[in-house]
Amino acid sequence: MNAHKKAPACSELPKIPDEIGILPLNHMVAYPYMALPLAVARPGLMRLIEDAVNDGCLIGLITSKETGVDVSMPWQIYEVGTVARIHRAVKTPSGHFHVMVQGVERFRVKVWRRTEPYLTALIQISPETREEGVELDALKRRLQILAQEVVTLLPGTPDDVGTLLESIDDPRYLAYMVAANSRIKIPTSQKILEIDNLNEKLRALITLLSREKEVLSLGRKIQAEAQEEMAKNQRDYFLRQQLKAIQKELGEERHTNDEIAEYEEKLKTAGLPAEALEEATRELQRMGTMHPSSAEHSVIKTYLDWILALPWQTLSDDRMDIPHAREILDEDHWDLEDVKNRLIEYLAVKKLVHERQPALDAGNLPEGIPATGTLLCFVGPPGVGKTSLGQSIARALERQFTRMSLGGMRDEAEIRGHRRTYIGAMPGRIIQAIKRTGTRNPVFMLDEIDKVGSDWRGDPSSALLEVLDPAQNHAFRDHYLDVDFDLSQVMFITTANQLETILPPLRDRMEVIPLDGYTEQEKLNIATRYLVPRQIRANGLRREEIRFTPMALTTIIRDYTREAGVRNLERQIGAICRKTAVSITTGTHQTAQITPESVGTLLKKPLFDSERSETIDMPGIVTGLSVTAYGGEIIFIEATRMSGKGELTITGHLGDVMMESARIAHSYVRAKAPALGIDTEGFRKNDIHLHVPAGATPKDGPSAGLAMILAMASIYTGQAVPSDIGFTGEVTLRGRVLPVGGIKTKVLAAHRAGLKQVVLPRRNARDLDDLPEAVRREITARLVDRVEEALSIALPEGEATDDGDGQPISATR
Repeated sequence: MNAHKKAPACSELPKIPDEIGILPLNHMVAYPYMALPLAVARPGLMRLIEDAVNDGCLIGLITSKETGVDVSMPWQIYEVGTVARIHRAVKTPSGHFHVMVQGVERFRVKVWRRTEPYLTALIQISPETREEGVELDALKRRLQILAQEVVTLLPGTPDDVGTLLESIDDPRYLAYMVAANSRIKIPTSQKILEIDNLNEKLRALITLLSREKEVLSLGRKIQAEAQEEMAKNQRDYFLRQQLKAIQKELGEERHTNDEIAEYEEKLKTAGLPAEALEEATRELQRMGTMHPSSAEHSVIKTYLDWILALPWQTLSDDRMDIPHAREILDEDHWDLEDVKNRLIEYLAVKKLVHERQPALDAGNLPEGIPATGTLLCFVGPPGVGKTSLGQSIARALERQFTRMSLGGMRDEAEIRGHRRTYIGAMPGRIIQAIKRTGTRNPVFMLDEIDKVGSDWRGDPSSALLEVLDPAQNHAFRDHYLDVDFDLSQVMFITTANQLETILPPLRDRMEVIPLDGYTEQEKLNIATRYLVPRQIRANGLRREEIRFTPMALTTIIRDYTREAGVRNLERQIGAICRKTAVSITTGTHQTAQITPESVGTLLKKPLFDSERSETIDMPGIVTGLSVTAYGGEIIFIEATRMSGKGELTITGHLGDVMMESARIAHSYVRAKAPALGIDTEGFRKNDIHLHVPAGATPKDGPSAGLAMILAMASIYTGQAVPSDIGFTGEVTLRGRVLPVGGIKTKVLAAHRAGLKQVVLPRRNARDLDDLPEAVRREITARLVDRVEEALSIALPEGEATDDGDGQPISATR
């Protein structure tokens, strides 16, 4: 072992000379008061140490600007440093010096003197200036507090460091103590040393320590979170291992693994879209980490069952046989030629597009226009065959048929489904119906779309916009599935009783096909061909056991039903079949011949009298025509007058629009009193009461305006309006007759009621083309533009002039 050679020790601190040898420092800054161990190996610097030990033990320590330089030149080092005293210098066997120095005072270089064999310079001692007072004390205390807080955040720091910092009274010593022991970069440490004012030096250190405290606090927080996460992962791993061990002991491990493997195999063969496969795989991985008895396990299992049960790729093969489709529609429905023709057009277009798709693609036609994008909406009163038409379409196409009733629906989740965050969540009824059919292209009928409601749970009508829009439903997203499902191949058909209550944006997406109702002859044909055979089969009878005569069916239609459709007619036929079944089973009769007389016996008294049960020969009563949700009806507008002050009373459960029509009628008749031969004094001395019977039934709309004018004119002139004429039309104060809707339905109601003439607005002439030929022959239409023309028809003995005689509908224009 080589013995260490110890240099002479320096006992007392000599006076600091003007010229001193400079030792450049790498990676550190020397401060006054601070002790530093140095390792000196370069020959020039070793010479510096030897000379200093022999001559006062003082050297100058200055930090180098550049690191890794063997010999530093004056321009490579700073000009502010610290005079240090050598306490001990030990020469090692290898010839190097281990030196312990302590900073004495700060200095600045005035002039560089030598560079060989080491740097020397003339220096000026530069102690900091200070501003004694409260500010300096406050800065010192703040720095002490920050230094103590930083020390507590540093790992491995001795407990007595905080006590040591608190015991320091000299602010200069405190500043250098903190600067020397803080993790500050070299340029910043040099700047701290170069600050001449002690107060500013303390402020700079406070700023640096404040940032250091934030960094250390955040680092400790991150470390704590990381340790917590690691502890959680270790705990979860431990619990999973325990769970596996428990499952193995109970014999459940194989069952769980088999179930996961079974689902994995199903997902591979299900043909799911990429998004659905990714979501299902993710949920399956979650399920693999759970115990089979957990609630979350069963929720995920149900979700996977839904995903796998949906027909993502299953499509029915459409039968594109147009003659066959026509045969099916004719077989199932009587008349309805316009509706049948529209459905045949739909099928024909679909057939051509399917057959000629390659040629269409080659022609560079625009893409993204779905050939099946038409959305049909059957509008009409109950019982006219809207739902059965959808079933016939499905049978003609050989597609699956499903339906969903929207009446009274108020929860948007019924359409979009519930999110899986809810207990008992399930898909919406659209996805449920698609699952039941087992194909992605069924005929889907949405019944009663006009009766959808809305409340705090959402607006289902708005949710239907996405379902029924061909431009959007190829990516319908149910909240439960949370993946896109393609509904573009579904043939949606909607039904409604009225268009007015359907949301306008939703109505704009639909092609409306009206089914207004049937004439008496059409009902007779429908009953003969469809209703009677169906009820005979439904009640277990044979054709030879019961026979309905045409007059018997006509009696049922006239006296026991009052409807635009045939639903109640079928009920009455079914009632007769049931009573006949009782007679056959008890042996009373073996066969039954149903005649008008036997109808009265079996069904008891007629349920309805004729809507025009008596000839009206008294003034003030006019027959109007209206439309309800159950088809067309005739209504009677009644007016009477009594002594009073010229006031108008209106009753009959009328809506705002109908109330306005009554006030317009009163004003018009009062303004035209001289032309009608009415004494104007009568208006000032008499009140008039206008009533629309069936007061418990709400009524509204502008169509009764013309009938109301005629009723008031009739009561004031004393002339009765003919009871076989029906009137409809909106009126203005100037006497114009404006067009109204539902003309076909209203004329059919007039025909059922036995009216011979109808007075209609002239601009509704185009609507007469929709009437059946039988109605055209049996009823006459009178078209008017002004109230005066209607008055000349209703009150021919008045002073108003008639523009011409009425003609059959087929010739009226």
